[in-house]
Amino acid sequence: MSTTNHTSKALPENIPPNVITLPQTAQLEALYTIIRDKETSRGDFIFYTDRIIRLLVEEGLNHLPVVPRTVETPTGAKYEGVGFEGRICGVSILRAGEAMEAGLREVCRSVRIGKILIQRDEETTLPKLFYSKFPSDIASRYVLLLDPMLATGGSAMKAVEVLQSEGVPEERIIFINLISSPEGLKKFCERFPSLKIITGWIDEGLNEKAYIIPGLGDFGERRYCQ
Repeated sequence: MSTTNHTSKALPENIPPNVITLPQTAQLEALYTIIRDKETSRGDFIFYTDRIIRLLVEEGLNHLPVVPRTVETPTGAKYEGVGFEGRICGVSILRAGEAMEAGLREVCRSVRIGKILIQRDEETTLPKLFYSKFPSDIASRYVLLLDPMLATGGSAMKAVEVLQSEGVPEERIIFINLISSPEGLKKFCERFPSLKIITGWIDEGLNEKAYIIPGLGDFGERRYCQ
């Protein structure tokens, strides 16, 4: 039986400086290969997307500011470590973003969650806010904005504008997603240069229907309806 050596995936050129990707390892590409496969069952799709979401959330937490914190260990010794500077909350862009809430709750106990529903206005073709609900103190928190796919960037940019209208500074928002298009990243980062984006994979681009290629299809349909 033969095996093939696999090197880390090369990232596209000219990635905006505020974009952070997961390490493009063979294991990560194997996970993405599974979720991209149209033959993958709904159960496997959920299991493997959850694995990737957990990695993304952990990476997002790496970019939160910390402050010095000293604790006493059971041996009576002092340990000079760090603690998170402020409180966080997650905000999911409905409906696909809800799939990422469990991954956040697994690593952040009792984390508050907000929700945003944005859909395209049929008359203007622009993204329009239909519903939002946030913790009352969201302006004082660091926000992890959750949505699995960044295609044109329209919905995500509208979501950031809504958060800003609630008093959340741009630099306190971290946008987390599984797959991004280069076009969406460019537009998003030009609009919000102080906001960090954590993405698992940057795909080739968008087709004439603004679908990510190669992509994985409709995330929400595969997650909830298959």
